[in-house]
Amino acid sequence: MRIISIINLKGGVGKTFTAVQIAYLLNRKYSARILLLDNDKQGNLSKAYSTYRRAGLCQTARLLMGLETAEMVRQRTEWDGIDIISANMSLLSATVQLQGEGALDQCSRYRSLQGASDEAGNLYDYVIIDNPPDIGLNVINALAVTDDVIVPIKIDQWALEGMDIITEQIEEIRSINPKINFTGALVTMYRNNDTNVSGVDWLKLDKVRLFNTCIRYSERAAESTFFQQPVQLYSPRSAVARSYRQFVEEYVQMIGEEK
Repeated sequence: MRIISIINLKGGVGKTFTAVQIAYLLNRKYSARILLLDNDKQGNLSKAYSTYRRAGLCQTARLLMGLETAEMVRQRTEWDGIDIISANMSLLSATVQLQGEGALDQCSRYRSLQGASDEAGNLYDYVIIDNPPDIGLNVINALAVTDDVIVPIKIDQWALEGMDIITEQIEEIRSINPKINFTGALVTMYRNNDTNVSGVDWLKLDKVRLFNTCIRYSERAAESTFFQQPVQLYSPRSAVARSYRQFVEEYVQMIGEEK
């Protein structure tokens, strides 16, 4: 089982959208069993799977506070083989409550993700964590159990903003999680124009580890979120859908070569 963290300290770069597409493609194309963890108090991943509940202590908060294990808080989604642990604003309260106890002392809170199993006793193939644009206690806990860190990036003058913080945090967390790996930055909302071409070249010159695939911009992306459907279903021939298929193939090949 591999645990993937989707993270960027900027908003609006397509983190949740990327998590949804990876989950769907790994599940449908590779028959993988997926557990999603919504680690963002905004609960956008939970909303995408119609599991968001505004009131009450959310499942991710219960997991973070050590009240329940991953097996106890997971929920089924409408997609067979994709389960989710949902979030809402109570995750913020849980994070603040535990923050004073020392972040590194609390890095075992998400350990049960590593042993999460279905009712038949089979492990999930992937856990995908959708993280907020910050480095709070919940994110530190996520990184403490993560195998692969994927950083969605939108080409603009702030593309590298926060990258140094993320890479530094990865290095710091390596003392308790030596297997964590910065798999690469994924360029999203890519347009084939001079600005984006130059931006990608600039990132390469800055020695940012990039995936070969760039996720093409398409209005179909926003439309698919409105209808709460993976873009692979809503518009499978769109540029963005084709891009994500290519990206997931690249990622699967990459981890296969590691093995």
